[in-house]
Amino acid sequence: HCVLLPHRAALRSWFALCIHFLKSSFFKLNLFFMTNCSLFGDFLGQTFCTLGEIIGSTGGRVERTLSGIPGKKCGVIILTAEELSNCRDIATMQLCANKLDKKDFFGKSDPFLVFYRSNEDGTFTICHKTEVIKNTLNPVWQPFTIPVRALCNGDYDRTVKVDVYDWDRDGSHDFIGEFTTSYRELSRGQNQFNVYEVSGGSLFVTLLSFKVESEYTFVDFIRGNPSQPTSLHYMSPYQMNAYAMALKAVGEIIQDYDSDKLFPAYGFGAKLPPDGKISHAFPLSGDADNPNCVGIEGVLEAYFQSLRTVQLYGPTNFAPVINKVANCAAEITDGSQYFVLLMITDGVISDMVQTKEAVVNAASLPLSIIIVGVGPAEFDAMEELDGDEVRVSSRGRLAERDIVQWIMELLYFCCKLSDLRAFAIKI
Repeated sequence: HCVLLPHRAALRSWFALCIHFLKSSFFKLNLFFMTNCSLFGDFLGQTFCTLGEIIGSTGGRVERTLSGIPGKKCGVIILTAEELSNCRDIATMQLCANKLDKKDFFGKSDPFLVFYRSNEDGTFTICHKTEVIKNTLNPVWQPFTIPVRALCNGDYDRTVKVDVYDWDRDGSHDFIGEFTTSYRELSRGQNQFNVYEVSGGSLFVTLLSFKVESEYTFVDFIRGNPSQPTSLHYMSPYQMNAYAMALKAVGEIIQDYDSDKLFPAYGFGAKLPPDGKISHAFPLSGDADNPNCVGIEGVLEAYFQSLRTVQLYGPTNFAPVINKVANCAAEITDGSQYFVLLMITDGVISDMVQTKEAVVNAASLPLSIIIVGVGPAEFDAMEELDGDEVRVSSRGRLAERDIVQWIMELLYFCCKLSDLRAFAIKI
């Protein structure tokens, strides 16, 4: 994504690709220099590679020499690959600036902003450019929308760098200054902390507004309204839905290891009455002071009652529930209790980075997690949390032990019963 060219400014760009593991992805990369005077751009060179070469290289980084112009050195292109998170949030923000430096001899300035995401190797890649505001020292840019994974790949604390430039017709834009922030800081919206002093002068850039929405897929709709037969939560008068079947099948096994048969039960990803507040860890009983249900049958009753009162809503965040149970487990220091968290999901997860961190933090506690998948979605993210082959890690820290047991699908549940019983005995 980083191009180094002789006699040219360094260029950086990124794009997303779908990988089919069993198919070879062969690429021909042609590089052009685009100008206002050229319809197709000036050809600068080309190279060839496979996606496997990039992903399989050390650090996911490949350097290739550009060729294609006889008798001329075309420079090099550096390609890096990073797996995208499953974060499906989309951020919309608006910024303004004041007290800009006057860069144009016959006018003021023509400012624009360039946003960079930080990469795993410490480099930065352009992820967005604002429009140019002509002849002003106090620009107000139009709101723009960007996928959160493009901005920070779901890592809310990853550095976001913003450069301020003065636009020039010939492309030699004047650098005014820069500042850094993060998605977590931006998500706080307009406040005193989101007024940024730009390096190199008395210029300030201010965040005027910030909002986040979720991008939905067909999976969100098939798991949606419980009154629709297409929903995985459909309450049929004739048979249990997929969630209830999984809850009953697995719950009846693990409940034998509990003495009082009182189970706190939580839902995640719903709007709660009366004000429609979104929650990722709400008690199915509706009582925050007493989330306990009597036996698995009590959990089922609370689940069905909850479907009648809440509105299912994205995103689907795992970390809040894991952290809630982990906090309870952390209070037990004498070894008298052990916690088992059973999570039933359709495979969609929006906060993989935060979930990994929660799992790593919980690995030292008296806690194990069983995840059961239902429905037709892809469950690659769940398999990533199961540390059977590769231990879960977060911020360079490995989980002390494997605390996650992933049960693929209810259709294969009978085949996994032995795994689950072994897991129950092991914990």
